[in-house]
Amino acid sequence: MPSSKLVRLDEALELVEDGMSITISGITFSRNPMTFIAGLIKTGKKDLYFIDREPGFGLDILVASGAVRGVRAAMATFELYGLAPSVRSAVEHGRIEFLEDTCGAIIAGWKAGAYGIPFMPVRGVLGSDLVKLHEEAGTWKVIKDPFDGEEVLAVRSVEPDVAVVHVHYSDEYGNAMIEGPRYEDELKVRSSKKVILTAEKIVHSDYLRMVPHVLSASTLHVDAVVYAHMGAWPTAMYGLYQADYDSIGEYYNSVKKGKAMEWIESRLLKRWL
Repeated sequence: MPSSKLVRLDEALELVEDGMSITISGITFSRNPMTFIAGLIKTGKKDLYFIDREPGFGLDILVASGAVRGVRAAMATFELYGLAPSVRSAVEHGRIEFLEDTCGAIIAGWKAGAYGIPFMPVRGVLGSDLVKLHEEAGTWKVIKDPFDGEEVLAVRSVEPDVAVVHVHYSDEYGNAMIEGPRYEDELKVRSSKKVILTAEKIVHSDYLRMVPHVLSASTLHVDAVVYAHMGAWPTAMYGLYQADYDSIGEYYNSVKKGKAMEWIESRLLKRWL
């Protein structure tokens, strides 16, 4: 029988060190691990390098709090509001680095990391100015197909130091299930060096044994499990609650007024910590 990985939030936060690369679950306004992000801010984590395909609210909160030194993403958006406001401001004023990616390329990088191979070949990006940027960053390289000599793009495997994934159900060992869209979260679980799950509900292992074909994470990949009811708020949790657009709008307007940290401290940190 494996050991229990169920820990308190403060214990799981100790797995994240300053300067680490990090990725989180979900996309823009869906299934972001907000309880854990509030903890990262409260404990003063800094110099994090954030990697994702289409982040939104969770990333913006981390950037607004000064926890992030750099971002690699295909886009950072706030849906109907446009670009993620704190990310955009931080990039424009040179406070953080931003390495623009493409959806197809970064997913290929996740797959390489999850499969345990050094890179994944990709067609369709050649000719873009992004190729030069990524070759300088050491994340992409143009190579020859060994079979027919065609030029293809090799995307280096993406292997963040830590992934924080919010799930619907987990047992105490880290066997977990996500309902609805999973995005790239299962690849993130398998490609990251450390995996922390936050879960809406902790269930008995017998419950998950009845549905092994839909598990999104297994105890083999997971380092810690944290109980976090409503842990994605104000982003959505499929089947449980919708995105809280009133609160997201309040945050967006606070950013525009230069008062993002006031919103974060009064609405986010006081909610859980």
